[in-house]
Amino acid sequence: MSEDLRMFAIGDIHGCLDSLEALLEILPVDWGHDLVVFLGDYIDRGESPKGVVERIVSLKKEYPDRVITLKGNHEWMFERFLEGKDVELFLYNGGEVTIRDYYNPEKRMIEIPTEHQLFFKDLKLFFENKDYFFVHAGINPYKPWDKQTEEDFLWIRETFYGSTKPLPKTVVFGHTPFITPFVGPNRIGIDTGCIYGGFLTAVMLPELEFFQVKCKIR
Repeated sequence: MSEDLRMFAIGDIHGCLDSLEALLEILPVDWGHDLVVFLGDYIDRGESPKGVVERIVSLKKEYPDRVITLKGNHEWMFERFLEGKDVELFLYNGGEVTIRDYYNPEKRMIEIPTEHQLFFKDLKLFFENKDYFFVHAGINPYKPWDKQTEEDFLWIRETFYGSTKPLPKTVVFGHTPFITPFVGPNRIGIDTGCIYGGFLTAVMLPELEFFQVKCKIR
């Protein structure tokens, strides 16, 4: 994969399928050459988490070398929930919508299509090239890069984005909602609170151009 690709990163979707569709319509992606990185948190809170996963699964099938999908803390919580762990944590963070979307009333059980199971299983913790490091929440700037943990990648907040410590690469992240995209030293945050009535945001790199659609919560 070329190091000089134009890249798009898309922030936290949280089940907002209409917003995702609207954003994809305005992104000037050349699917034959560009790379699209999803930063995680596809599920929970919004009305169509299963639909969001299905849409991204279809994109990955159509453009397998052009779509990168990262894990968010909500996918981590969903995995734990399915193992019978941290159930209250998952429900407290909007998991009941995801349960409803995957619930089969005839079988009285949660039923996740095989393609969706593989989607969740194959999510990466990060993606990087020579200039950028894409991750859901961020990194701990006070640790060596090879000492970062899953908790750092999925949950970190102020310790990361509040620091001005220089980083060897620009980190593109979601997880923490900002009113407008966050641009700090070696840090680009693109969770702009779609599920809270804000915007679903993407950034085009290396141009650092932002694309947004207003939340389409019904």
